[in-house]
Amino acid sequence: MAIYRFRVNFEDYDDIIREIDVLSTSTFLDLHQAIQQSTGYNPETSSSFYISNEQWMKGEEIAYLPSGRKQERGISLMENSKLNKFIDDPHQKFYYTYNFDRPFDFHVQLIKILKEENGKSYPLIVKSVGIAPKPFGGAVIPSEDTTTKKDGKEDYDFLNETEYGIDDAEDLDLDLMDDEETKDESDEKDDFSGEFSDNENFEEDY
Repeated sequence: MAIYRFRVNFEDYDDIIREIDVLSTSTFLDLHQAIQQSTGYNPETSSSFYISNEQWMKGEEIAYLPSGRKQERGISLMENSKLNKFIDDPHQKFYYTYNFDRPFDFHVQLIKILKEENGKSYPLIVKSVGIAPKPFGGAVIPSEDTTTKKDGKEDYDFLNETEYGIDDAEDLDLDLMDDEETKDESDEKDDFSGEFSDNENFEEDY
């Protein structure tokens, strides 16, 4: 059976690349899930592929979890649409939008047609370059290395969970240090003033 190798990259992040092998008889839903497996994003969100030309112009839409209005129009569904039914170019392009609520856009291009290899399970991620940006709204599947406390609760990361970044945190530390130094200097002045006042009283007694 033929294998399609697709190159996938974010429209706004050209240096982040994935290459994925899928069976020619796979559905667009299989490809959608494989892409999100490679990014770590949650695949259970409304998304669409669009048949595209050389300029990445959107054509026919193939959707997953479409809106009611799209369903009424009789839009093609990913789970019912096989890839080989929509590919008529050895370099076929698809424009792909993930999560319409807070979208990421991708360019998906067929780059090779290979033969299925025994012992391999498809879809298969064959190349991964760059770390996918953090998804908007936290639509991400927790990874296995998520740091947790012994009681099962996640550790609170001050720098990541607040509005302070690393530079802001350093400035905050410096402000605290300045406050401590000002306080120390104030205490020293109070002590010195007290001693000076005692000396004046001593001279007056004479």
